[in-house]
Amino acid sequence: MNKLITAAIVATIGFTSAALAEGKRIGVSWASFQEERWKTDEAAMVAAIEAAGNTYVSADAQSSSAKQLTDIEALMSQGVDALIINAWDKDAIGPAIDAAANEGIPMIGYDRLIEDERTFYLTFDNVGVGRIIAESVVAAQPKGNYAIIKGDPGDPNAGFLLQGMMQVIGGAVESGDIVIAGENFSDSWKPENAQKNMEQILTANDNNIDAVLSQNDGMAGGVVAALSAQGLVIPVGGQDGDLAAINRVARGSQTVSVWKNATDLGTAAGEIASALAQGTLMTDIEGASMFTGGEKGTPVPSILLDPTPLTKANLSVAIDAGHISKEQACEGAMDGVDGCGM
Repeated sequence: MNKLITAAIVATIGFTSAALAEGKRIGVSWASFQEERWKTDEAAMVAAIEAAGNTYVSADAQSSSAKQLTDIEALMSQGVDALIINAWDKDAIGPAIDAAANEGIPMIGYDRLIEDERTFYLTFDNVGVGRIIAESVVAAQPKGNYAIIKGDPGDPNAGFLLQGMMQVIGGAVESGDIVIAGENFSDSWKPENAQKNMEQILTANDNNIDAVLSQNDGMAGGVVAALSAQGLVIPVGGQDGDLAAINRVARGSQTVSVWKNATDLGTAAGEIASALAQGTLMTDIEGASMFTGGEKGTPVPSILLDPTPLTKANLSVAIDAGHISKEQACEGAMDGVDGCGM
């Protein structure tokens, strides 16, 4: 995937050693670094940007919409030639998009949709991620009371993930085979907020919960903590391929972690941003298509990468890829976990 993107960039804009030597400044505005995965994204992004002869500059909005607007203004004042924006709030980011567009600065909405035709959308197929979470949990527990632990209400990914989940369980909900016994947003995607939500759902249902669809691994950790406090072990789904979550899969307290290889996504972002900074049009990026799945249906040039579900049947995939060591993945593993044998 990344080699194709790189080849297309070179072919499209005609990189030469002289052009690379000129160098561009690629600004990255991060919504928050609380999730473990962002450091992996960043490392890959930096490597790709520097490999193209460009310079990486960044800012962390620390979960603040107001700070993110200020951060982007500061990055623009440093003369960035392209912006990668991991938006904290899809609605609040508008003024920054207008300001950058007015300066002719190309933008990538990184992993979170910015529904504006002036941005390029790069992410994994989050509707597909939601489907995989639900499919894996339903395979383990096809009927019963389900809890859905959603992410931050300001993040469009929470809606995409729920959309995918409901594509899988919707029919069973209509038939009564699955009952949604509790469904809550968790502000800022924080594990502690997810844990509180799960505790409240357990209390309201006298602990009669049979499965949980959690929208990321950090929150799944909070869910598992709430379940463990009540002596419960039930199917729990999550996503991000967090190291702790992979170990929970090996131990049997989490059913699936959908791994979105952050190295692939970060590399693609660095390559695409470098191409856009050199003048490549968004629609000329190899593999790009128009995404129209947002709330407004606005067509946005995009690339959506494919995720990988990690279960006890295929943990060796993450181990062999170097994403996690065997020791980290397999500590305390139950019998029969792929990749954890002698």
